Amino acid sequence: MLSPSYLLAVIFISIQGSCGQIVMTQTPDSISVSPGQTATITCTSSTGIYSALAWYQQISGKSPSLLIHSATARHTGVPDRFSGRRNGSFYTLTILAVTEDDEGSYYCLQHAQYPFTQ
Repeated sequence: MLSPSYLLAVIFISIQGSCGQIVMTQTPDSISVSPGQTATITCTSSTGIYSALAWYQQISGKSPSLLIHSATARHTGVPDRFSGRRNGSFYTLTILAVTEDDEGSYYCLQHAQYPFTQ
């Protein structure tokens, strides 16, 4: 019997503006994991944004939910299975012991400079 696996879609959007541009690159494009496994998503900034980064989760049919703010701080009520890390311009979102409820889209958003970019 095959164990179910969950697809965590990773969305990358770059928004250009006249005030400057910070390009955020998110990898992988998608990841499929089995229940109980660990999922890791990486976001890289084209320029220094320090800790001005947030991670969001969007479940199908629902509005996005803030998971992590200030690069590493869990938002109120977010389980400790979710964690954020920063190493220079590299940011990671790690989800431990993935469950069916984690299936959805995840994206990073920089808020160091307007326009904010995902």
